Amino acid sequence: SHPLHEPPTGEPQMPPSTLLRQITDYTNRADPYSLYTELRKTPVARQEDGTYAVSTYRAIHGLLHDPRISSDLRNRAPRDGDPGPAADGGGLPQTMIRLDPPEHDKLRRQAMRPFGPPHTPRRIADMHDELAGISAGLLDGLAGRQRVDIVEDFAYPFPVSVICRVLGVPREDETRFHTWADAIIASIDPNPDEDPAELQHTGEQARMQIGQYMAGLIEQRRHEPRDDMLSGLVHDDGPDGPMSPIDVITNSVLLLIAGHETTVNLITNGMLTLLRNPDVMERLRRDPSLMPGAVEELLRFEPPVQLLPQRTPVSDVEVEGVTIPAGAPMMLVLGSGNRDPDRFDHPDRFEPERTDVEHFGFGSGIHSCFGAPLARLEVQLALGDLLRRLPNPALAADPPPYRRNPILRGPRHLLVDCDPVLA
Repeated sequence: SHPLHEPPTGEPQMPPSTLLRQITDYTNRADPYSLYTELRKTPVARQEDGTYAVSTYRAIHGLLHDPRISSDLRNRAPRDGDPGPAADGGGLPQTMIRLDPPEHDKLRRQAMRPFGPPHTPRRIADMHDELAGISAGLLDGLAGRQRVDIVEDFAYPFPVSVICRVLGVPREDETRFHTWADAIIASIDPNPDEDPAELQHTGEQARMQIGQYMAGLIEQRRHEPRDDMLSGLVHDDGPDGPMSPIDVITNSVLLLIAGHETTVNLITNGMLTLLRNPDVMERLRRDPSLMPGAVEELLRFEPPVQLLPQRTPVSDVEVEGVTIPAGAPMMLVLGSGNRDPDRFDHPDRFEPERTDVEHFGFGSGIHSCFGAPLARLEVQLALGDLLRRLPNPALAADPPPYRRNPILRGPRHLLVDCDPVLA
Protein backbone atom coordinates (compact mmCIF):
# COMPACT_ATOMS: atom_id res chain seq x y z
CA SER A 1 0.00 0.00 0.00
CA HIS A 2 3.06 2.28 0.15
CA PRO A 3 4.99 1.69 -3.08
CA LEU A 4 8.35 3.34 -3.46
CA HIS A 5 7.93 5.97 -6.14
CA GLU A 6 10.65 6.13 -8.77
CA PRO A 7 12.63 9.38 -8.56
CA PRO A 8 12.74 11.59 -11.64
CA THR A 9 15.45 10.61 -14.14
CA GLY A 10 18.83 11.91 -13.11
CA GLU A 11 17.88 12.41 -9.45
CA PRO A 12 19.71 9.91 -7.24
CA GLN A 13 17.45 8.07 -4.85
CA MET A 14 18.60 8.33 -1.26
CA PRO A 15 18.48 5.08 0.71
CA PRO A 16 15.76 5.42 3.40
CA SER A 17 18.29 4.31 6.03
CA THR A 18 20.40 7.47 5.59
CA LEU A 19 17.60 10.05 5.41
CA LEU A 20 17.52 10.86 9.11
CA ARG A 21 21.25 11.57 9.05
CA GLN A 22 20.67 13.96 6.15
CA ILE A 23 17.65 15.59 7.83
CA THR A 24 19.67 16.28 10.98
CA ASP A 25 22.72 17.46 8.98
CA TYR A 26 23.10 21.22 9.51
CA THR A 27 23.38 21.92 5.78
CA ASN A 28 19.70 20.93 5.40
CA ARG A 29 18.39 22.93 8.35
CA ALA A 30 16.93 25.76 6.24
CA ASP A 31 14.76 23.34 4.25
CA PRO A 32 14.27 19.77 5.45
CA TYR A 33 10.92 19.45 3.67
CA SER A 34 12.09 17.83 0.41
CA LEU A 35 13.87 15.20 2.53
CA TYR A 36 10.62 14.61 4.41
CA THR A 37 8.86 13.96 1.09
CA GLU A 38 11.48 11.31 0.34
CA LEU A 39 11.22 9.84 3.85
CA ARG A 40 7.42 9.42 3.65
CA LYS A 41 7.87 6.96 0.76
CA THR A 42 9.02 4.53 3.49
CA PRO A 43 6.70 5.46 6.39
CA VAL A 44 8.75 3.43 8.89
CA ALA A 45 12.43 3.39 7.93
CA ARG A 46 15.13 1.75 10.05
CA GLN A 47 18.17 4.02 10.09
CA GLU A 48 21.88 3.10 10.08
CA ASP A 49 22.11 3.48 13.86
CA GLY A 50 19.07 1.28 14.53
CA THR A 51 16.59 4.15 15.08
CA TYR A 52 13.18 3.71 13.45
CA ALA A 53 12.14 6.95 11.71
CA VAL A 54 8.35 7.33 11.44
CA SER A 55 7.22 9.99 8.99
CA THR A 56 3.55 9.79 7.92
CA TYR A 57 0.72 11.54 9.73
CA ARG A 58 -1.30 8.38 10.30
CA ALA A 59 1.62 6.38 11.71
CA ILE A 60 2.82 9.21 13.99
CA HIS A 61 -0.69 9.89 15.30
CA GLY A 62 -1.19 6.20 16.07
CA LEU A 63 2.08 5.95 17.99
CA LEU A 64 1.49 9.14 19.99
CA HIS A 65 -1.76 7.56 21.26
CA ASP A 66 -0.39 4.03 21.76
CA PRO A 67 0.05 3.03 25.45
CA ARG A 68 2.84 0.61 24.42
CA ILE A 69 5.08 3.56 23.50
CA SER A 70 7.22 4.80 26.39
CA SER A 71 8.80 8.23 26.96
CA ASP A 72 11.01 6.85 29.72
CA LEU A 73 14.56 6.14 28.50
CA ARG A 74 14.91 3.43 31.13
CA ASN A 75 12.78 1.27 28.81
CA ARG A 76 15.28 1.53 25.97
CA ALA A 77 17.69 -1.26 25.16
CA PRO A 78 21.16 0.14 26.02
CA ARG A 79 23.35 1.18 23.09
CA ASP A 80 26.83 2.66 22.80
CA GLY A 81 26.76 6.44 22.99
CA ASP A 82 23.30 6.69 24.60
CA PRO A 83 23.18 9.66 27.00
CA GLY A 84 21.17 7.66 29.52
CA PRO A 85 18.02 8.67 31.39
CA ALA A 86 19.54 11.53 33.42
CA ALA A 87 20.76 13.48 30.38
CA ASP A 88 18.48 16.47 30.79
CA GLY A 89 19.11 16.93 34.38
CA GLY A 90 21.64 18.95 36.29
CA GLY A 91 21.03 16.47 39.13
CA LEU A 92 17.24 16.93 39.09
CA PRO A 93 14.79 14.01 38.77
CA GLN A 94 12.91 13.34 35.54
CA THR A 95 10.27 15.81 34.38
CA MET A 96 6.80 14.64 33.42
CA ILE A 97 7.73 14.54 29.71
CA ARG A 98 10.26 11.78 30.43
CA LEU A 99 7.84 9.64 32.46
CA ASP A 100 5.01 7.22 31.65
CA PRO A 101 1.67 6.65 33.38
CA PRO A 102 0.85 6.54 36.23
CA GLU A 103 3.74 8.81 37.41
CA HIS A 104 3.33 11.09 34.40
CA ASP A 105 -0.43 11.42 34.85
CA LYS A 106 -0.19 12.41 38.50
CA LEU A 107 2.46 15.09 37.83
CA ARG A 108 0.53 16.45 34.87
CA ARG A 109 -2.70 16.68 36.88
CA GLN A 110 -0.85 18.51 39.64
CA ALA A 111 0.80 20.89 37.15
CA MET A 112 -2.45 21.63 35.32
CA ARG A 113 -4.56 22.48 38.39
CA PRO A 114 -3.01 25.95 38.97
CA PHE A 115 -2.32 26.52 35.25
CA GLY A 116 -5.49 25.89 33.28
CA PRO A 117 -8.99 24.42 32.96
CA PRO A 118 -11.00 23.10 34.63
CA HIS A 119 -9.57 24.24 38.00
CA THR A 120 -7.95 27.54 36.99
CA PRO A 121 -9.69 28.36 33.72
CA ARG A 122 -8.78 32.08 33.66
CA ARG A 123 -5.05 31.92 34.57
CA ILE A 124 -3.79 32.50 31.01
CA ALA A 125 -6.70 34.52 29.60
CA ASP A 126 -6.46 36.99 32.50
CA MET A 127 -2.78 37.58 31.69
CA HIS A 128 -3.60 39.00 28.25
CA ASP A 129 -2.98 42.63 29.21
CA GLU A 130 0.20 41.85 31.14
CA LEU A 131 1.61 39.86 28.19
CA ALA A 132 0.62 42.64 25.79
CA GLY A 133 2.52 45.07 28.04
CA ILE A 134 5.70 42.96 27.89
CA SER A 135 5.48 42.77 24.07
CA ALA A 136 4.80 46.51 23.74
CA GLY A 137 7.68 47.34 26.09
CA LEU A 138 10.16 45.34 24.00
CA LEU A 139 9.00 47.09 20.81
CA ASP A 140 9.06 50.51 22.51
CA GLY A 141 12.78 49.89 23.06
CA LEU A 142 13.23 49.48 19.28
CA ALA A 143 11.40 52.67 18.26
CA GLY A 144 13.13 54.44 15.38
CA ARG A 145 15.32 51.44 14.45
CA GLN A 146 15.45 50.47 10.76
CA ARG A 147 17.00 47.05 11.23
CA VAL A 148 15.70 44.59 13.81
CA ASP A 149 16.87 41.10 14.74
CA ILE A 150 13.53 39.47 15.51
CA VAL A 151 15.29 36.76 17.57
CA GLU A 152 17.65 38.82 19.76
CA ASP A 153 15.54 41.97 20.07
CA PHE A 154 12.13 40.41 20.60
CA ALA A 155 11.39 36.68 20.29
CA TYR A 156 14.20 35.61 22.67
CA PRO A 157 13.52 37.89 25.68
CA PHE A 158 9.69 37.80 25.42
CA PRO A 159 8.90 34.22 26.61
CA VAL A 160 11.32 34.29 29.57
CA SER A 161 9.57 37.37 30.99
CA VAL A 162 6.17 35.75 30.37
CA ILE A 163 7.07 32.47 32.12
CA CYS A 164 8.53 34.40 35.07
CA ARG A 165 5.19 36.24 35.44
CA VAL A 166 3.21 32.98 35.22
CA LEU A 167 5.33 31.30 37.90
CA GLY A 168 5.41 34.40 40.10
CA VAL A 169 9.11 35.30 39.90
CA PRO A 170 9.58 38.87 41.21
CA ARG A 171 10.27 41.42 38.44
CA GLU A 172 13.66 42.34 39.88
CA ASP A 173 14.82 38.72 39.48
CA GLU A 174 13.75 38.29 35.84
CA THR A 175 17.16 39.32 34.49
CA ARG A 176 18.72 36.36 36.35
CA PHE A 177 16.30 34.03 34.56
CA HIS A 178 17.32 35.53 31.21
CA THR A 179 20.98 34.75 32.04
CA TRP A 180 20.17 31.19 33.15
CA ALA A 181 18.00 30.59 30.08
CA ASP A 182 20.86 31.79 27.83
CA ALA A 183 23.26 29.27 29.44
CA ILE A 184 20.82 26.36 29.24
CA ILE A 185 19.87 27.10 25.62
CA ALA A 186 23.56 27.33 24.64
CA SER A 187 24.09 23.84 26.10
CA ILE A 188 21.12 22.47 24.09
CA ASP A 189 22.07 24.33 20.89
CA PRO A 190 25.88 24.52 20.90
CA ASN A 191 27.76 26.93 18.69
CA PRO A 192 30.45 24.99 16.76
CA ASP A 193 33.05 27.62 17.69
CA GLU A 194 32.62 26.97 21.41
CA ASP A 195 33.75 24.07 23.60
CA PRO A 196 30.71 21.76 23.99
CA ALA A 197 31.95 20.36 27.32
CA GLU A 198 32.23 23.87 28.74
CA LEU A 199 28.77 24.82 27.44
CA GLN A 200 27.36 21.62 28.97
CA HIS A 201 28.96 22.44 32.32
CA THR A 202 27.65 26.02 32.25
CA GLY A 203 24.16 24.75 31.33
CA GLU A 204 24.15 22.28 34.24
CA GLN A 205 25.33 25.01 36.61
CA ALA A 206 22.49 27.26 35.42
CA ARG A 207 19.97 24.45 36.05
CA MET A 208 21.33 24.01 39.57
CA GLN A 209 21.19 27.77 40.21
CA ILE A 210 17.58 27.90 39.01
CA GLY A 211 16.84 24.92 41.26
CA GLN A 212 18.35 26.66 44.29
CA TYR A 213 16.55 29.91 43.47
CA MET A 214 13.21 28.12 43.00
CA ALA A 215 13.66 26.23 46.30
CA GLY A 216 13.92 29.60 48.08
CA LEU A 217 10.90 31.01 46.24
CA ILE A 218 8.85 27.86 47.01
CA GLU A 219 9.64 28.25 50.72
CA GLN A 220 8.58 31.89 50.54
CA ARG A 221 5.28 30.99 48.84
CA ARG A 222 4.66 28.29 51.45
CA HIS A 223 4.41 31.06 54.08
CA GLU A 224 3.14 33.90 51.88
CA PRO A 225 0.99 32.53 49.03
CA ARG A 226 0.12 34.82 46.11
CA ASP A 227 -2.01 34.53 43.00
CA ASP A 228 0.59 32.77 40.89
CA MET A 229 1.25 29.28 39.60
CA LEU A 230 4.01 28.55 42.11
CA SER A 231 1.70 29.26 45.06
CA GLY A 232 -0.91 27.03 43.44
CA LEU A 233 1.54 24.14 43.13
CA VAL A 234 2.73 24.50 46.73
CA HIS A 235 -0.75 24.78 48.28
CA ASP A 236 -2.74 22.47 45.99
CA ASP A 237 -5.51 20.72 47.95
CA GLY A 238 -6.57 18.45 45.07
CA PRO A 239 -6.92 14.66 45.30
CA ASP A 240 -3.21 14.14 44.50
CA GLY A 241 -2.09 16.62 47.16
CA PRO A 242 0.54 19.30 46.50
CA MET A 243 3.52 18.56 44.29
CA SER A 244 6.71 17.70 46.18
CA PRO A 245 9.19 20.62 46.35
CA ILE A 246 11.71 18.77 44.12
CA ASP A 247 8.99 18.11 41.49
CA VAL A 248 7.91 21.77 41.63
CA ILE A 249 11.52 22.76 40.88
CA THR A 250 11.98 20.18 38.10
CA ASN A 251 8.74 21.05 36.31
CA SER A 252 9.24 24.81 36.73
CA VAL A 253 12.61 24.43 34.98
CA LEU A 254 10.81 22.37 32.31
CA LEU A 255 8.26 25.15 31.82
CA LEU A 256 11.05 27.70 31.50
CA ILE A 257 13.13 25.73 28.98
CA ALA A 258 10.40 24.02 26.93
CA GLY A 259 8.19 27.12 26.98
CA HIS A 260 11.04 29.39 25.98
CA GLU A 261 12.55 27.41 23.12
CA THR A 262 9.33 26.52 21.36
CA THR A 263 7.88 30.03 21.63
CA VAL A 264 11.04 31.71 20.30
CA ASN A 265 10.97 29.41 17.27
CA LEU A 266 7.25 29.85 16.73
CA ILE A 267 7.45 33.66 16.74
CA THR A 268 10.55 33.68 14.52
CA ASN A 269 9.33 31.02 12.07
CA GLY A 270 6.03 32.90 12.00
CA MET A 271 7.60 36.20 11.07
CA LEU A 272 9.81 34.48 8.46
CA THR A 273 6.78 32.75 6.92
CA LEU A 274 4.75 35.99 6.81
CA LEU A 275 7.63 37.92 5.22
CA ARG A 276 7.80 35.19 2.56
CA ASN A 277 4.03 35.52 2.02
CA PRO A 278 3.43 39.28 1.83
CA ASP A 279 -0.17 38.86 0.63
CA VAL A 280 -0.99 36.87 3.79
CA MET A 281 0.83 39.43 5.92
CA GLU A 282 -1.27 42.20 4.41
CA ARG A 283 -4.51 40.25 5.03
CA LEU A 284 -3.54 39.78 8.69
CA ARG A 285 -2.72 43.48 9.02
CA ARG A 286 -6.13 44.40 7.64
CA ASP A 287 -8.02 41.74 9.61
CA PRO A 288 -6.34 40.82 12.94
CA SER A 289 -9.22 38.38 13.67
CA LEU A 290 -7.45 35.97 11.26
CA MET A 291 -4.41 35.73 13.57
CA PRO A 292 -5.55 32.76 15.74
CA GLY A 293 -6.13 30.68 12.57
CA ALA A 294 -2.81 31.84 11.14
CA VAL A 295 -0.98 30.67 14.27
CA GLU A 296 -2.61 27.21 14.04
CA GLU A 297 -1.57 26.95 10.39
CA LEU A 298 1.92 28.10 11.35
CA LEU A 299 2.12 25.28 13.92
CA ARG A 300 1.44 22.88 11.05
CA PHE A 301 3.54 24.58 8.39
CA GLU A 302 6.72 25.41 10.39
CA PRO A 303 6.40 23.62 13.74
CA PRO A 304 8.89 24.65 16.44
CA VAL A 305 9.60 20.99 17.29
CA GLN A 306 10.43 19.04 14.12
CA LEU A 307 11.51 15.70 15.55
CA LEU A 308 10.37 13.77 18.60
CA PRO A 309 13.16 11.48 19.83
CA GLN A 310 13.27 9.36 22.97
CA ARG A 311 10.23 7.21 22.28
CA THR A 312 10.56 3.46 22.83
CA PRO A 313 8.09 0.57 22.44
CA VAL A 314 7.81 -1.58 25.59
CA SER A 315 6.65 -4.51 23.43
CA ASP A 316 6.95 -5.28 19.70
CA VAL A 317 4.74 -2.89 17.73
CA GLU A 318 3.66 -3.25 14.11
CA VAL A 319 3.44 0.04 12.20
CA GLU A 320 2.58 0.21 8.49
CA GLY A 321 3.65 -3.42 8.07
CA VAL A 322 6.98 -2.97 9.88
CA THR A 323 7.64 -4.54 13.30
CA ILE A 324 9.48 -2.19 15.64
CA PRO A 325 11.00 -4.39 18.37
CA ALA A 326 10.63 -3.66 22.10
CA GLY A 327 13.40 -1.38 23.38
CA ALA A 328 14.30 0.02 19.94
CA PRO A 329 14.79 3.79 19.65
CA MET A 330 12.17 5.64 17.60
CA MET A 331 12.17 9.10 16.03
CA LEU A 332 8.77 10.57 15.19
CA VAL A 333 9.29 13.13 12.42
CA LEU A 334 6.53 15.59 13.34
CA GLY A 335 7.56 18.12 10.69
CA SER A 336 6.99 15.44 8.03
CA GLY A 337 3.60 14.37 9.41
CA ASN A 338 2.47 18.01 9.30
CA ARG A 339 3.24 18.14 5.56
CA ASP A 340 1.74 14.73 4.66
CA PRO A 341 -0.39 15.11 1.49
CA ASP A 342 -2.46 12.08 2.54
CA ARG A 343 -3.66 14.16 5.50
CA PHE A 344 -3.61 17.81 4.34
CA ASP A 345 -4.57 19.33 0.99
CA HIS A 346 -1.73 21.35 -0.57
CA PRO A 347 0.44 20.75 2.53
CA ASP A 348 3.33 22.92 1.27
CA ARG A 349 1.12 26.00 1.06
CA PHE A 350 0.73 28.36 4.01
CA GLU A 351 -3.05 28.96 4.22
CA PRO A 352 -4.17 30.81 7.37
CA GLU A 353 -7.85 30.23 6.52
CA ARG A 354 -7.33 26.45 6.43
CA THR A 355 -10.14 24.92 8.51
CA ASP A 356 -8.79 21.40 9.09
CA VAL A 357 -5.54 21.97 10.99
CA GLU A 358 -5.11 19.06 13.38
CA HIS A 359 -1.33 19.51 13.49
CA PHE A 360 1.48 18.06 15.59
CA GLY A 361 2.77 21.53 16.52
CA PHE A 362 2.09 20.76 20.19
CA GLY A 363 2.47 17.00 19.85
CA SER A 364 -0.58 14.82 20.52
CA GLY A 365 -1.73 12.28 23.07
CA ILE A 366 -0.88 12.24 26.78
CA HIS A 367 2.31 14.27 26.31
CA SER A 368 0.73 17.05 24.24
CA CYS A 369 2.17 20.41 25.31
CA PHE A 370 0.45 21.53 28.48
CA GLY A 371 1.72 25.09 27.90
CA ALA A 372 -0.12 25.32 24.55
CA PRO A 373 -2.74 27.91 25.67
CA LEU A 374 0.06 30.21 26.86
CA ALA A 375 2.13 29.72 23.69
CA ARG A 376 -0.88 30.46 21.47
CA LEU A 377 -1.60 33.71 23.30
CA GLU A 378 2.07 34.78 23.25
CA VAL A 379 2.47 34.18 19.52
CA GLN A 380 -0.83 35.80 18.55
CA LEU A 381 0.12 38.92 20.52
CA ALA A 382 3.73 38.94 19.32
CA LEU A 383 3.00 38.59 15.60
CA GLY A 384 0.13 41.09 15.80
CA ASP A 385 2.39 43.67 17.46
CA LEU A 386 5.26 43.07 15.02
CA LEU A 387 2.92 43.54 12.03
CA ARG A 388 1.53 46.75 13.53
CA ARG A 389 4.81 48.35 14.45
CA LEU A 390 7.30 47.32 11.73
CA PRO A 391 6.44 49.40 8.63
CA ASN A 392 7.37 47.89 5.24
CA PRO A 393 9.40 44.99 6.69
CA ALA A 394 11.67 42.96 4.41
CA LEU A 395 14.07 40.08 5.04
CA ALA A 396 17.74 41.12 5.07
CA ALA A 397 18.75 37.51 4.29
CA ASP A 398 16.78 34.52 3.06
CA PRO A 399 17.33 31.86 4.22
CA PRO A 400 18.48 33.26 7.55
CA PRO A 401 21.17 31.48 9.61
CA TYR A 402 19.61 28.60 11.55
CA ARG A 403 20.34 27.21 14.98
CA ARG A 404 22.35 24.01 15.11
CA ASN A 405 19.66 22.01 16.93
CA PRO A 406 17.68 19.83 14.45
CA ILE A 407 14.90 19.07 16.96
CA LEU A 408 14.06 22.63 18.01
CA ARG A 409 14.35 24.14 14.52
CA GLY A 410 14.36 27.89 14.03
CA PRO A 411 16.49 30.81 12.84
CA ARG A 412 19.38 31.87 15.11
CA HIS A 413 18.96 35.41 13.80
CA LEU A 414 16.23 36.95 11.69
CA LEU A 415 17.34 40.35 10.40
CA VAL A 416 14.50 42.52 9.12
CA ASP A 417 14.91 45.89 7.41
CA CYS A 418 11.98 48.32 7.73
CA ASP A 419 11.00 51.95 7.89
CA PRO A 420 11.67 53.33 11.40
CA VAL A 421 9.92 51.14 14.02
CA LEU A 422 6.80 52.97 15.20
CA ALA A 423 6.80 54.37 18.74
